[in-house]
Amino acid sequence: MTDKPYASSESNTPGRLGEPARSPYDGPTGEFPTVKATPGSDVPRTEDELGLDPDVPAAGGSSAEPYTTGQYESVGIGRYEAAGSQLPGADRDVPESDPTAPTYSFATIPPAPSGDGTPRKRLARTDTRRGTQDLGLLVLRLVIGLTFLYHGLQKLAGWPSGPGLNGTHEMLSSGGWKHVELSASMLTVAEVGGGILIILGLATPLAAGAVLASISDAWLWKQGMSSGFEYKTVELESILAGLAAALILTGPGRLSFDRSRGWATRPRYGSFAALVLALIAAAAAWFYLHGGNPFHGIHR
Repeated sequence: MTDKPYASSESNTPGRLGEPARSPYDGPTGEFPTVKATPGSDVPRTEDELGLDPDVPAAGGSSAEPYTTGQYESVGIGRYEAAGSQLPGADRDVPESDPTAPTYSFATIPPAPSGDGTPRKRLARTDTRRGTQDLGLLVLRLVIGLTFLYHGLQKLAGWPSGPGLNGTHEMLSSGGWKHVELSASMLTVAEVGGGILIILGLATPLAAGAVLASISDAWLWKQGMSSGFEYKTVELESILAGLAAALILTGPGRLSFDRSRGWATRPRYGSFAALVLALIAAAAAWFYLHGGNPFHGIHR
């Protein structure tokens, strides 16, 4: 086995400037060669002799001369000799008294801005409702729902102390209503079904619209029993109609099964449309199932 060309005694001497670096593992024995100083030179002891760049300023300090780019030559453990154009940002003169001065004068990343003492604006609350508003809407639903459920059960089952379904048919027939079977069915479904849904807060716009349509027709019927406008006759119907309309516009609140829907907490155009449709349905049912002008007297 022949000796490798780099196994000579010259391999133990450090590479000269410009020569490729050699590894201490290139020796055939695997031992680290002893680094000997070149005759006539001393072992480097200072930063200049070690190849450290003395122009790097300490943290917070400033450099008298900026770094330059050009032809770099690596010697030792990090010395760079440069000649040529300046690095980007080298011509930036930042006084030492500036609190936003970067660590190095040649830094290209601007420091984070410091606070100027201006008070920050507080974010506006997205929900400005009072804490008891949902509880108030629950009370409103219970009053409306229980009232309509009570009257609906009287007409449907005769309880408590009601006419029952047969008595409802006779009442509607004597009051001038046409298609008594259809009229009684629509009335009982609106009051019983609408009352239950309002109590639960489920499908609230539709349920409140149903009871609003039924109570509006009852208002027209009772008003027609008098000659001219008579509020005392329709006082209870007016209150119930107003409460049903208010529930459509305000929504059932968060204490309901509709709490995750928009009409429960943020009612807008959809709730207004439900109110208008309920009044249109009441007018259509009145003219189709009864007819007549309630303000001129329609008692039969």
